[in-house]
Amino acid sequence: MTIRKHMLAGVALLIAVGMPGRAVADQGGGITIIRGGDIYDGSSAAPIKGDVVIQGDRIVHVGPGARTFVHAEVIDARGMIVAPGFIDPHTHAQRFLDSEGGGGRLNLPWLMQGVTTIFTGVDGGGSPDVRATLDDVEKRTFGTNVATYVGFGPVRRAVIGDDARAPTAAELEKMKALVATGMCEGAIGLSTGLFYAPQSFSKTEEVLALAREAAKRGGIYDSHQRDESSYTVGLARSVEEAISIGRAAGLPVHIAHIKALGVDVHGKAPDIIAMIDKARGQGQRITADQYPWDASGTSLQAALLPGWAVDGGRDAMLRRLDDAADRARIERAMAENMRRRGGAHSLLLTVPEREWTGLRLDEIAARWSVSPIAAAIRIIRHDDHSGKLVSFNMADKDIAAFMRQPWVVTGSDGSEGHPRMYATFPRKFAKYVLEDRVIDTAGFINSSTGRTADMFGLRDRGHLRVGYKADVVILDPASYRPVATYLAPRELATGVHALFVNGRQAIAAGKPTGIAAGKAIRHAPPAGTCQR
Repeated sequence: MTIRKHMLAGVALLIAVGMPGRAVADQGGGITIIRGGDIYDGSSAAPIKGDVVIQGDRIVHVGPGARTFVHAEVIDARGMIVAPGFIDPHTHAQRFLDSEGGGGRLNLPWLMQGVTTIFTGVDGGGSPDVRATLDDVEKRTFGTNVATYVGFGPVRRAVIGDDARAPTAAELEKMKALVATGMCEGAIGLSTGLFYAPQSFSKTEEVLALAREAAKRGGIYDSHQRDESSYTVGLARSVEEAISIGRAAGLPVHIAHIKALGVDVHGKAPDIIAMIDKARGQGQRITADQYPWDASGTSLQAALLPGWAVDGGRDAMLRRLDDAADRARIERAMAENMRRRGGAHSLLLTVPEREWTGLRLDEIAARWSVSPIAAAIRIIRHDDHSGKLVSFNMADKDIAAFMRQPWVVTGSDGSEGHPRMYATFPRKFAKYVLEDRVIDTAGFINSSTGRTADMFGLRDRGHLRVGYKADVVILDPASYRPVATYLAPRELATGVHALFVNGRQAIAAGKPTGIAAGKAIRHAPPAGTCQR
């Protein structure tokens, strides 16, 4: 791809839009013509050959027929895919959001995949101060656009702490007020991570009460559901809980990183799909995101310890591990949890710069001459962050079945120690479009852009349309590939030749420009729902 600057004669700028007699006049701002690419507009439609023209932060032309320009920068996109910038609805980008400056705030792992918008506050996490999170994106600049949820975890912890108990009536009112405040500060909905303590200590009725606060203000209910496997209620009942919360609260449901995790539920994807299709057929809005990997990312503690063992927080957990009777119970539960995940060899330890980095749990156990359970406990004791792991626990047929659904979109769940943070979108293209042919290119683009924008009500992003924000990716289909691996998870992807975020060029000729042009995406609640 080459970039050529053209200074063409003329006193007025006219951009022909393919209809005789129609033109867009120069309204100020830089002009960029992306010329001759294969344009995928964000729908599932086949591509067209043509041009995309950006003026300022908006798209002003899509299709053939762009001809006469003054002071225009031209990008030769012949042989390239031109598409809306990708939208990642499930990220753990906190390290970059918290960065004090420099390259960290460019959010390069996502930019280099072609992502222009990320969602944070997922799995019931993030900061409870939604206004501060979104204000910071623009005050200190950030590489991608950012939307956020109000997370159940910080809300519950602020009121109840880490205890395994129900809230009192007064405490529930405090939690409801925190959710309402987050929604009024711009959160797109309520996110829960019901698999994780202390959120896992909640009952459905508690979650429903908070979901109603999001519903009143036009939000959605996003959930890392209570069980993606056979840990507690089981996968099917967990999906039904999410559906029932949406039904009773009257708001859309979005299931985070949908999967069938572990040997007990492999092959269950068709059953879950049928359950969701039935609810959708009855009028409910239910969607999901999915990452295209056969391994999840979590911690040894979350993967192996029973929920009761972490009641009260880390100090309480450590005391239980020191008690002979409690430790025996914990070890029995850990053995069963390890079995459902496929055994000790299925757990790859990924925290950098540790003795166990890059080893399977059974390998480090053999090195220490202890059992895998004893090795896991030793790592868990080390500190809060030592036990990050990649867990190989999904079946290809389930991944493919979910990916084909028209209500599933691409989401990275990008987190430290897993290559999905750096390589989800190119992996989906390389493996599931080109190699396995599970979906086609238009389906990949749609599930990574327009479908996502439509699900979440992003009214001027996700499509290449006149008047929409100029979030545009140009990628080379021959070189758009993941580089990160399970053992080297921090390698930037290749193949994005140019990327525009709000009309400003974040990547040029395959290299970051250093421009951070992301904006905060703030949900606007219905009038009257945020009055005090």
